[in-house]
Amino acid sequence: MSQTGIELKGSGFTLSVLHISTTDISVVREALANKIAQAPKFFEMAPIVANVESLKGDEVDFHTLKNALQSLNLVPVGVSGATDEQKLQAKAAGLAVMVAPKTNSTENQPQPTTVIERVEVPVIERVKVEVPVEVKVPEYIPAMQLKQNVRSGQQVYAKDTDLVIIGSVGNGGEVIADGSIHIYGALRGRAIAGAQGDSQAKIYCYNLQAELVSINGTYWTSEQLQKHGWQQAGCIELDGEQLSVKALTE
Repeated sequence: MSQTGIELKGSGFTLSVLHISTTDISVVREALANKIAQAPKFFEMAPIVANVESLKGDEVDFHTLKNALQSLNLVPVGVSGATDEQKLQAKAAGLAVMVAPKTNSTENQPQPTTVIERVEVPVIERVKVEVPVEVKVPEYIPAMQLKQNVRSGQQVYAKDTDLVIIGSVGNGGEVIADGSIHIYGALRGRAIAGAQGDSQAKIYCYNLQAELVSINGTYWTSEQLQKHGWQQAGCIELDGEQLSVKALTE
């Protein structure tokens, strides 16, 4: 325990990124308000980062942008994709400057455990030298299982693994998983799979009546879902950059 009463540690969190392609903040606010209206509870007090890379250095009124986001009940955290001049302007408005991490093909895979193993390697004059060799051992994380209904106002999160619900998710309930979600019952609330960026995650349920479903940040509301497998058993997955619903009997 730190004697100073605080301790700083690095960590990772999921943040929504708003990609801005115009310097007219009123246009940005109107478009964002229309998007939020589709699922207001999903965006309520959501932390958000403004990406201004497509503006290519054009001057942005970050004070007005910050106020616009706050007026929509969002929490502006910072900006990304900014030029040096834009970074100074963002800092003056009280926004953090974010640097997007480099991505690679193994980014969304579970991080392996590293084991150091010593082996003997023969070299010149039969001298034996002990050389440390890194052996990567995949880490298995079993799915999180919940044998009960998820009611309104309840939230269940399965970190770094799949989520299995043996029951139903009621209106106003929310289930989140970094992997896939399996619901052996009706899905009437919200289900968010691939929360840490896994585009291969899927959502399975016996009766699809969801308020909102999301995979790797791509989401549909009930209005869109009613045109795809509504009140049927189905599998929701990403097909390119769009969601699709397939019947479980296929």
